[in-house]
Amino acid sequence: MSELLKRIRKTNLHSRIKKVEDVIPLFKTGMNIGWSGFTPAGYPKMVPIALADHVEKNGLQGKLKFNLFIGASVGTETEDRWASLDMIDRRWPYQTGKNIQAGINEGRIRMGDKHLSMFAQDLGYGFYTKDNGGRLDIAVIECSAITENGGLVLTASCGAVPEIVQIADKIIIEINTSIPSFEGLHDIIEPVNPPHRQPYLISRVDDRAGSPYVRVDTDRIVAIIESDRPDNGRSFSEQDETSEAIAAHIIDFFSNEVKMGRLPKNLLPLQSGVGSIANAVIGGLAKGPFTGLNVWTEVLQDTMLDLFDSGKLDFASTVSLSYSVDGFKRFYENWDKYSNKVLMRPLSIANHPEPIRRLGCIAMNTPVEFDIYAHANSTLVGGSRMINGIGGSGDFLRNAYLSIMHTPSARPTKTDPTGITCVVPHVPHVDHTEHDLDVLVTEQGLADLRGLDPKSRAQLIIDKCAHPDYKPLLQEYFDVAKKECLARKTGHEPQMLDRVFKMQVNLAKNGTMKIDNWDI
Repeated sequence: MSELLKRIRKTNLHSRIKKVEDVIPLFKTGMNIGWSGFTPAGYPKMVPIALADHVEKNGLQGKLKFNLFIGASVGTETEDRWASLDMIDRRWPYQTGKNIQAGINEGRIRMGDKHLSMFAQDLGYGFYTKDNGGRLDIAVIECSAITENGGLVLTASCGAVPEIVQIADKIIIEINTSIPSFEGLHDIIEPVNPPHRQPYLISRVDDRAGSPYVRVDTDRIVAIIESDRPDNGRSFSEQDETSEAIAAHIIDFFSNEVKMGRLPKNLLPLQSGVGSIANAVIGGLAKGPFTGLNVWTEVLQDTMLDLFDSGKLDFASTVSLSYSVDGFKRFYENWDKYSNKVLMRPLSIANHPEPIRRLGCIAMNTPVEFDIYAHANSTLVGGSRMINGIGGSGDFLRNAYLSIMHTPSARPTKTDPTGITCVVPHVPHVDHTEHDLDVLVTEQGLADLRGLDPKSRAQLIIDKCAHPDYKPLLQEYFDVAKKECLARKTGHEPQMLDRVFKMQVNLAKNGTMKIDNWDI
């Protein structure tokens, strides 16, 4: 308790310190709830876990359900457990966990997908809670301190907290005393609705344009709970030959861009998505020839610490510290070394088109699949089964100086030794259009699509990116489609609508995307 009192420097809030069981009666079924957090970092644990325990103990599964709004996914011990107890009615805009994904795809959970920067602002506009006057009933926010003037010092992420606290009728604060105070690591610009918005005064990755804390009406803080639960962390699979080959192609591409004068020697601010390939690219940069690097991104993963340690990364702006458990330990044990090189911002700023385009970010993200004309699918398997959501990849890919997507050329399955191809004639669901993407990469090679017409793009993607087992099939499709469409004078971007998804249909029926021919 003594540490908790020290962290709450606005002393008139000490009277609002409560036990977690005291806040359970505040939650009623059908409420609109907002949480802090962005990836398994900076999210509340005490209240969500206590609510789940309450539902489980009292047999309230399906009887105490909420509409849940969070900046992105959070720890599975919270939202995914809620899903397992049928506690979620609506969930926006991105999620992680087998139970919540099952609930979405079985129709029990209504999930909406949205570009993250647009989600944050639209939540603040009240678009998602129109039936509740545009308000959230309760916000649950993890903090590491509260300042003398009542400002909230967040923890390992910013997410959509500024928007959430603006529209929340009641606010519950979890002060996490198991981790250091993060005071000074955040740059919070308070949301202002049009027509009163001002430009974001950010022209360098390390520019500060806002406040180190979130301003809040402290009269709406109804409870302060002490938390002793660290972030769950996020671990990724080890780098393999495929991810290392993709990383090597990208680093070679960067070297050539520098040689040709299209990139400076220290590149431009890097954005990297989540996953083993993104980790491999950052790991490759730690061993690569580039120095004086900067990062403007959503998440910092463990290999970003390697990039700092290599002396090649000068500064990183992020929404979240998405480290593994070991990565968090490393960060905390070397606090003085890392903390003055990191700044965290809300996703409505980090993912906003204005700074992304002004800084000239290089965006690198992993899709589920892409097609021969450079449309990419990041969200749905088979065109209808939701995985996680689009996240912030589109925010960056639509506005970056260079937009890069990287994926294995094929993903393994139990029914096909090659696996399923990640390069297809046409993706069954389009998240990123041909207008958004500059470069596609697999372990087979890299296709630089800048300045190419659709048919030239298609040939290059087949040549450079397709798996050898699928390349002949894709080439045959493209050749037949060109012949038929040009004959009908519809050949700008040739597709055969009666056959374009034949590989996917064969996978569903026979367990493989390898087909005998393209006949109807």
